[in-house]
Amino acid sequence: MDSQLHTELHYEISVTILTYMNRNFITIVSGLPRSGTSMMMRMLEAGGMPVLADHQRATDEDNPKGYYEFEAVKKTAEDDSWLQRAKGAAVKMVYRLLYDLPPNYHYRVLYMRRNMEEVLASQRAMLSRSGDCASEASDQHFALLFQREIDKSLQWLKSQDHFEYVEVDYNQMLTTPHHHIMNVSIFLGGDLDTDAMYEVVDPSLYRQRSS
Repeated sequence: MDSQLHTELHYEISVTILTYMNRNFITIVSGLPRSGTSMMMRMLEAGGMPVLADHQRATDEDNPKGYYEFEAVKKTAEDDSWLQRAKGAAVKMVYRLLYDLPPNYHYRVLYMRRNMEEVLASQRAMLSRSGDCASEASDQHFALLFQREIDKSLQWLKSQDHFEYVEVDYNQMLTTPHHHIMNVSIFLGGDLDTDAMYEVVDPSLYRQRSS
């Protein structure tokens, strides 16, 4: 290998390792189910951030590019040992599980927000494909319930010294991605490959659109 090329490759690898080690927080991608959390995980992975995902949940019609779930997060209240290897990496976690994270780590949360009508429509479509029934009449009830829980969780995050968070609008990410991707990168240290993250944004997967 050419000595100059070898030096450049060694430098790039060293910078990547150094960046990973210097990111002394855990990145959490959170929000309601069907709010764009899987897309954000793919974006972070493409941008160069390690992700914790066991891919036990197979891809399907609802999420053809993967769910990026990590089963251990569901049992954090009983066993939080997985956090020891999460520093510098990103993990997906539904908003209700944020309360289980211990205060001896520092977290930066990307809190995904999406039009509530679209979230509920997407959840209905998923339930329908799995053979379960979901009534549209209950949408108003769940919209109010989810909004109260979102507001509560955001207020809680704001009061916790070991958390920082930003809200990421899924709908705006699809229409004006460059601006929002740059904001995400800056929030997480400013060293992500934003061009690679942009390539992940796929409007063809935006199927449940509000009127």
